Order: sequence, then structure tokens, then C-alpha cells
Amino acid sequence: VDFAGNQQPLIFNQDFHLTECMRLRVKSLEQKNQRPQDGEKLLLPNEYVYRLDFSEQQLKFLRWNINLNATGKIIITGTSQHYTPDLTNLMTRQLLDPSGIFWKTEGDGEVNHYEADTQEFGERIADLARIRKVMYFLVTFQDDITPDDINCSIIFKV
Repeated sequence: VDFAGNQQPLIFNQDFHLTECMRLRVKSLEQKNQRPQDGEKLLLPNEYVYRLDFSEQQLKFLRWNINLNATGKIIITGTSQHYTPDLTNLMTRQLLDPSGIFWKTEGDGEVNHYEADTQEFGERIADLARIRKVMYFLVTFQDDITPDDINCSIIFKV
């Protein structure tokens, strides 16, 4: 990575605490035989919470840096939560479009993605960085891929 060229990679870090809190919300509803609030997004078993911490506010999106160590697909969805969120009551209207969809198929050396969507998503993240210090994401794992199989970051120009 060329730091002299003012390029800054931001790494997606799994937020174990928020993921666990959201899983407890699901368990609590099941145990009490209650329904979620209208529009509430419950965390599915193959979804995990990740976060990006912004040390700089003036960023320009350059590219995604996604490595998958196995075949499968991940879907990265941003949330519109502004402050330390209580994601246990995340509403579906707080999920941002588009999502970043990345996949690797058998015999494929590199990771594929929908370029227009990932470009728009990256630019949106850079815009949100202007008003935020942190941003939260739901990452959905498909086809037997797990959090141990990925290494994700976004490269920005500062």
C-alpha cells in the first residue's frame, strides 16, 4: 500500500459484542414467544456485524480489497446508524442500498463483484465518513464461507 500517495486502507473489523447482542435479541424473542417490532431486522445465523473506524473524515473512495480464502459469497450491507448503535433493534429501513456483493467460484482465482454497485457503495461510505467516526455493516455469508475465510478492506484517498 502506498501511504506516500495518501492512500489509506480501512479494514472491516468484526464487532463480536454487537453480533452477540443481536443474537441474544433473537433468542429472547424466541424464549418469550414474542414477535419482533414491525420492520425490525433480526440477525440471521449467517450474518455478522462489522465496523469501519474512520480516522480521517475527508476520504475519496478508490477501490475494494476483498480476499476470500474459499469459494462462496459475501454480501456487505451498510447501516444508517449514526452513533454507537443499539443494533439489537435495527430496522430494515436503516439498511443502505446498494449492498456490496462479492463472490468466488470454484477454479476462479479472483473475487468477482457487481462493479457499479460496489463503486456506488464505496462512494456512499466515503460520503458518510464526512459526518461519522464509525460505520456499522451486516455481512452475510453464503455457501459455507465463514468470517475466518475473509479479509476485507476499502482503499481510500485521503
